Amino acid sequence: MAASELYTKFARVWIPDPEEVWKSAELLKDYKPGDKVLLLHLEEGKDLEYRLDPKTKELPHLRNPDILVGENDLTALSYLHEPAVLHNLRVRFIDSKLIYTYCGIVLVAINPYEQLPIYGEDIINAYSGQNMGDMDPHIFAVAEEAYKQMARDERNQSIIVSGESGAGKTVSAKYAMRYFATVSGSASEANVEEKVLASNPIMESIGNAKTTRNDNSSRFGKYIEIGFDKRYRIIGANMRTYLLEKSRVVFQAEEERNYHIFYQLCASAKLPEFKMLRLGNANTFHYTKQGGSPVIEGVDDAKEMAHTRQACTLLGISESYQMGIFRILAGILHLGNVGFTSRDSDSCTIPPKHEPLSIFCDLMGVDYEEMCHWLCHRKLATATETYIKPISKLQATNARDALAKHIYAKLFNWIVDHVNRALHSAVKQHSFIGVLDIYGFETFEINSFEQFCINYANEKLQQQFNMHVFKLEQEEYMKEQIPWTLIDFYDNQPCINLIESKLGILDLLDEECKMPKGTDDTWAQKLYNTHLNKCALFEKPRLSNKAFIIQHFADKVEYQCEGFLEKNKDTVFEEQIKVLKSSKFKMLPELFQDDEKAISPTSAISSGRTPLTRTPAKPTKGRPAQMAKEHKKTVGHQFRNSLHLLMETLNATTPHYVRCIKPNDFKFPFTFDEKRAVQQLRACGVLETIRISAAGFPSRWTYQEFFSRYRVLMKQKDVLSDRKQTCKNVLEKLILDKDKYQFGKTKIFFRAGQVAYLEKLRADKLRAACIRIQKTIRGWLLRKKYLRMRKAAIAVQRYVRGYQARCYAKFLRRTKAATIIQKYWRMYVAHRKYKIKRAATIVLQSYLRGYLARNRYRKIFREHKAVIIQKWVRGWLARTYYKRSMHAIIYLQCCFRRMMAKRELKKLKIEARSVERYKKLHIGMENKIMQLQRKVDEQNKDYKCLMEKLTNLEGIYNSETEKLRSDLERLQLSEEEAKIATGRVLSLQEEIAKLRKDLEQTQSEKKSIEERADRYKQETEQLVSVLKEENTLLKQEKEALNHLIVEQAKEMTETMEKKLVEETKQLELDLNDERLRYQNLLNEFSRLEERYDDLKEEMTLMVNVPKPGHKRTDSTHSSNESEYTFSSEIAETEDIPLRTEEPSEKKVPLDMSLFLKLQKRVTELEQEKQVMQDELDRKEEQVLRSKAKEEERPQIRGAELEYESLKRQELESENKKLKNELNELRKALSEKSAPEVTAPGAPAYRVLMEQLTSVSEELDVRKEEVLILRSQLVSQKEAIQPKNTMTDSTILLEDVQKMKDKSEIAQAYIGLKETNRSPAMDCHELNEDGELWLVYEGLKQANRLLESQLQSQKRSHENEAEALRGEIQSLKEENNRQQQLLAQNLQLPPEARIEASLQHEITRLTNENLDLMEQLEKQDKTVRKLKKQLKVFAKKIGELEVGQMENISPGQIIDEPIRPVNIPRKEKDFQGMLEYKKEDEQKLVKNLILELKPRGVAVNLIPGLPAYILFMCVRHADYLNDDQKVRSLLTSTINSIKKVLKKRGDDFETVSFWLSNTCRFLHCLKQYSGEEGFMKHNTARQNEHCLTNFDLAEYRQVLSDLAIQIYQQLVRVLENILQPMIVSGMLEHETIQGVSGVKPTGLRKRTSSIADEGTYTLDSILRQLNSFHSVMCQHGMDPELIKQVVKQMFYIVGAVTLNNLLLRKDMCSWSKGMQIRYNVSQLEEWLRDKNLMNSGAKETLEPLIQAAQLLQVKKKTDDDAEAICSMCNALTTAQIVKVLNLYTPVNEFEERVSVSFIRTIQLRLRDRKDSPQLLMDAKHIFPVTFPFNPSSLALETIQIPASLGLGFIARV
Repeated sequence: MAASELYTKFARVWIPDPEEVWKSAELLKDYKPGDKVLLLHLEEGKDLEYRLDPKTKELPHLRNPDILVGENDLTALSYLHEPAVLHNLRVRFIDSKLIYTYCGIVLVAINPYEQLPIYGEDIINAYSGQNMGDMDPHIFAVAEEAYKQMARDERNQSIIVSGESGAGKTVSAKYAMRYFATVSGSASEANVEEKVLASNPIMESIGNAKTTRNDNSSRFGKYIEIGFDKRYRIIGANMRTYLLEKSRVVFQAEEERNYHIFYQLCASAKLPEFKMLRLGNANTFHYTKQGGSPVIEGVDDAKEMAHTRQACTLLGISESYQMGIFRILAGILHLGNVGFTSRDSDSCTIPPKHEPLSIFCDLMGVDYEEMCHWLCHRKLATATETYIKPISKLQATNARDALAKHIYAKLFNWIVDHVNRALHSAVKQHSFIGVLDIYGFETFEINSFEQFCINYANEKLQQQFNMHVFKLEQEEYMKEQIPWTLIDFYDNQPCINLIESKLGILDLLDEECKMPKGTDDTWAQKLYNTHLNKCALFEKPRLSNKAFIIQHFADKVEYQCEGFLEKNKDTVFEEQIKVLKSSKFKMLPELFQDDEKAISPTSAISSGRTPLTRTPAKPTKGRPAQMAKEHKKTVGHQFRNSLHLLMETLNATTPHYVRCIKPNDFKFPFTFDEKRAVQQLRACGVLETIRISAAGFPSRWTYQEFFSRYRVLMKQKDVLSDRKQTCKNVLEKLILDKDKYQFGKTKIFFRAGQVAYLEKLRADKLRAACIRIQKTIRGWLLRKKYLRMRKAAIAVQRYVRGYQARCYAKFLRRTKAATIIQKYWRMYVAHRKYKIKRAATIVLQSYLRGYLARNRYRKIFREHKAVIIQKWVRGWLARTYYKRSMHAIIYLQCCFRRMMAKRELKKLKIEARSVERYKKLHIGMENKIMQLQRKVDEQNKDYKCLMEKLTNLEGIYNSETEKLRSDLERLQLSEEEAKIATGRVLSLQEEIAKLRKDLEQTQSEKKSIEERADRYKQETEQLVSVLKEENTLLKQEKEALNHLIVEQAKEMTETMEKKLVEETKQLELDLNDERLRYQNLLNEFSRLEERYDDLKEEMTLMVNVPKPGHKRTDSTHSSNESEYTFSSEIAETEDIPLRTEEPSEKKVPLDMSLFLKLQKRVTELEQEKQVMQDELDRKEEQVLRSKAKEEERPQIRGAELEYESLKRQELESENKKLKNELNELRKALSEKSAPEVTAPGAPAYRVLMEQLTSVSEELDVRKEEVLILRSQLVSQKEAIQPKNTMTDSTILLEDVQKMKDKSEIAQAYIGLKETNRSPAMDCHELNEDGELWLVYEGLKQANRLLESQLQSQKRSHENEAEALRGEIQSLKEENNRQQQLLAQNLQLPPEARIEASLQHEITRLTNENLDLMEQLEKQDKTVRKLKKQLKVFAKKIGELEVGQMENISPGQIIDEPIRPVNIPRKEKDFQGMLEYKKEDEQKLVKNLILELKPRGVAVNLIPGLPAYILFMCVRHADYLNDDQKVRSLLTSTINSIKKVLKKRGDDFETVSFWLSNTCRFLHCLKQYSGEEGFMKHNTARQNEHCLTNFDLAEYRQVLSDLAIQIYQQLVRVLENILQPMIVSGMLEHETIQGVSGVKPTGLRKRTSSIADEGTYTLDSILRQLNSFHSVMCQHGMDPELIKQVVKQMFYIVGAVTLNNLLLRKDMCSWSKGMQIRYNVSQLEEWLRDKNLMNSGAKETLEPLIQAAQLLQVKKKTDDDAEAICSMCNALTTAQIVKVLNLYTPVNEFEERVSVSFIRTIQLRLRDRKDSPQLLMDAKHIFPVTFPFNPSSLALETIQIPASLGLGFIARV
């Protein structure tokens, strides 16, 4: 392709710029070959003439299309060059806030200098198991790729993290290790992954420091090998360190700090355990104050010290060793404060008793004088003698600093060694992943030995990186079988040879160090002589003779020779080390144990040693004298050896590269400095990767993706069935130069720029199509607009003309109206004048006539008043005289009567004192006593006939009622008559009173009215006007207030409704949270239980090794122990008899839930007993009070009743005995006889029947005799010894009711017999056969029973009498009330009277109706209660009879020869129960649960059949009242279900089947529990099948918990099945083909979105959903539970899809939003087809729907921002911003989201309170509920198929 085709008008290019490095410009005209100048237009609006280089004539770099900008992989760019890489990184970092980008196999990580929420557990789970190209770039993706390749290829891996200080290397390495620790877990319970992570704070404290570029800069390199076992779980780790910066211990530049550990010690100096260290502020020590910046902002050194100590403890470093480390570190600080004073130029001294040195010696445990001496002297050894020579102050200071550095380095090595020991594992290591955190390429103004070693290491790593990239490219080309051409790439082997080869820089440096008088200058001259002008990579600076320049792969670096020799030697005096070795402090000599080699040149790297898993190097052989020499191994030599070892390790692994970039030097968040970024990109090899990729075929497309993307460039005739051939034909037409592309087996390879060219052709084609569409649409719109305007013009004309006509007609009408108005107005004026004159005349006449009439009226009025006054005065005088006369007469009468009364009183007093009076009174008393006696006799007679009267009471009551009704009618008639008469009297009285009142008022008011009439008239008129105004105002105020009240009421109602809704929602949320918390705890408990079982099995396998001849137990045998069966002391005591009776059976532990229920029942029975005892005491008191009356009552009727009750009891007992004998006979006959002998027609049968008949006749005769004797004894005993035995019988009955165990009842019965039998009397003395004694005993019991019946009859009679008295009293009250009501009604008018009587009758009937309803409810409750008690008592009596039969001794049975007889049994109706033997329980569980195949049961049998069978077995155990059997069956069932789920827990059908059956079993326990809430849906027959003896509510809770566990397991199975389908089907697959074009991808190929064979599509998801739904329906799962499962499935689909969308930039586009919405609509259609729209599943997809809508809406204006904020209410702020940042156009016609728009969204959403978490919790499980769902299936109709193998159970 010619340049003129690309460099056309409007093409965009990159030109160099001194400030921004590269600047974008646009061509203003086409480029033609030969042009020397390009006319450009810059982005800031300026035009520029860009001159081409006349020599190279290179054109500026072309800019990539906008749709390629911001790609995840830099190799996906069409134009691969430096400006494209820089711009892509800048757009991702600044605009999209993305810090990770792929560059081929390299992950570029830019330090954001801000904490980002992208490293949580949810992100780790999202990246776990994903392909590297499928997700957005991330450090977790690199770690996952390494972990996956280690497991897949079984090859060790390495992650190489490099970059300069402050770029984030250490943090990236930590995140990688955290990922491994989280994903893999540990193989043991020692939490190795926590220890691996805990090594970070220790190494950071002793190896990191603050620099000008980074607050936490690693001053050493480290390589951590994380070991894995065969199951790829972490088992241990090993660490190697490189090139510790020891010089930082003694010197820090300005604004820098020493290592963190020193400042942490100073910050913690006040702790009690640190007082002995005698530390202070960091500014008081020379080694920590030189940088002048002892504090890091935002860092608390004291807290960091606590974290360091905690990490040391976790790694097994004891407290004593920790204090030893701190002592050594404190000693180093005090050593730095040791000062020297010069004596002369060649010697120095230390002041006497120098405090810092004294503290140092105390901490180190060395002699003060000796250390003081050797700090100021040194020993020189010659061949013959040794000399001690003083040293100068400068030399002493350097020796002190060298000693401090040496101690710190040894301590560093010791700590690393102990960390490795803690991380070492005894388990054999299968593979490992190494994480290399090493310094990047460095260049400063002054570069010394450290920078030389660092750059040397980076040269080696870059060489390895280049070879690996080259190898991958070669493998890709060979795999695709395209012609392989050698790619020229930079080989830095010459630079490495310059450094490390023979006579290289390091070799010459070591040689110079061996020279006695070697200096930095002589070494520099040797370098010049050896390499200058001989090696192109070595140069000499022009202005310096003490420096040299090396051309590294990244840049030229100038090194200053000063200090090279000293740093390479790293000299420490031997005498000082000997002093330290002689220390009394035990830990200090340990640091120097490996100092048997050279003393002087100690390694500056802490991990020159070999790792723990490697064999150490062979020790050098030599004499001890040679070991003491100083220069054995230099620092450079050791570093070169360790670097070679590192390269060997890396070459033996598969490397993964992470390049960390520092965006600016000021640590500003999200600020990008282009100059610094380009410098680091060049240094770290990213651009070299780009260059290698660009040299070959960087752009690669599969044939299907190419066809999908560039289908628009093809014609219909070009499209063939063979995609490969189609692509070849099209490319040959589009790109004529065949060297620009190559066809591989599965991909098409393009040269750089070809994809951009194809994109340009595609965009031109689409643009032309858009123009044609726009042209057609615009023409159609304009035509439509013209027709609309024409139609509007015609309409306007029509309306205007009509308006004019209407205006003219209106003018004519107005003219005519004006004439008429004038006529009528003139007539009105004349008529009004006439009316005024006439009115004035009439007024004058009226006033004159009124004046004359008033004068006449006044005269008549005065005369009338005078007459009235005379009349009233004369009447008053006459009345006054009459009153005085009457008062005098009455007074005289009173006086006379008082005198006569006094005389009579005196006579009565005298008579009272006389004796005759007392006699008269006595005679009266005797008469009264006689009368009272007669009354008593009469009352006794009345009492005797009371029963007869009571029987006639109802008739009397009816007759009285009729009589009262007739009286009522008669009274009503008399009431009417009386009312008529009363009305007349009242009317007359009212008229009289009214006349009097009127007369008085007339007399009193007439004058005042006349006087005030005129004044009132005026005031009234004024008042009326004022009141009218006020009334109007009040009406207005009333209306306003009413309106306000209505509004306020409405607002209050709305507010209350809102509050109610909010509170309801909150309560629902709280309930769901509580339910979720409970179910999560249940899930955790289940997990721990499974873990416990696994460990138990492992221990069993380890301990119980199978021996020869060992018999294995049945695999289906299930244990009865689970978390739901508890043991206690009571259980142990109850199990003792079971163990003694059945030693072969296993101990069945007591079910604590059932025990607690029984204990609760016992408590209730005790309370009922106390209540009954109180009632009994009260009744006894009543009996004692009425005893005298009862003695007189005739006993005839009582004796008859007693005789009848005795006869009934005797017959019942005889009937029971006969039944028992008959059962025994049947049993004996069935066991001993043959069928033909016992047939009904056989002779033996007839003989037996005759014997039975004779025996029954004899028994009848005996029974009659016994009854007669019993009645006689009862009467005799009552006459001799009357006794009330009701209490005993009642207590006996209560005790029997409390006894629930049959053995207890039998023992009580035997004890009762013993107590009733008199010990002093022998039965043989009464009669020969003892029959009379037995009769007597029976009569005693009958006597007690008769007495109790007598007392009960007494009580019943008393109650009846009381009731009758109460009825009489109520009738009296009713009669009185009726009379009162009648009197009230007589005073009312007839209409009101009828209404009141009706109202009263209605009230009375209503009250009676309510009373009857209450009585009916009480009777119903009593009937139900008595039925229950009757069933219980019948059951207990039956068991008691069986127990009595068991207790009869064999001697008591008459041994008579009985012939075997077969008695046929009549078939019973099936009661819905299944009977099984207790020993068959394991077989039942095995066949019904453990070995049952869900598929066969679901297809062939009724749903939930196992649950029904189990419940019917439980019913039978309940029917037998066998609590052990119930508990054992339920426990075995629960344990067996757990076993099945543990064994086949990954099978959806199995889990679904047992979830359905567990729920059905739970519903059956509820439905047949007997509780009213569950019984209301049952039929009458089903209610008869309810449980009678046991309340299994506790077991219902247990089954509910089990169902929750099964549901959670079902959700996990669903998730595991759906997880691989979701992303492919919902996001990647193009359901609507052609909507979303495929963008170019880089080296990290994403999963193809085309539906190839084996790729999951949306149809795959729908088919799987159909499968799930059909299986659940087949298993008969509850519809509500199916809805909850579907809701959970849809939540998983929505959450996983949204999480992947948020982590994949390539999926955030407009077309992908359309695809997602279409896919969601298909899911909704599926819900509609299954009638599940009300399940809440659609709501779980709301976040995904809103995210898809967010991808499709406009994102430009403020209105768009407001619409987005209101629309996306289900998304969090972080999710909305993330989607907007990730939004990427697929076509050129789409626009990116501006940064300002995203900021607007953030401002609008800043007040929203939502979770800061980015991803949805895909593992979240909604709390499940099991609504009660009763079954309509009748238990008696269930048939058990033979296929289940349950022939040993029988229907009952």
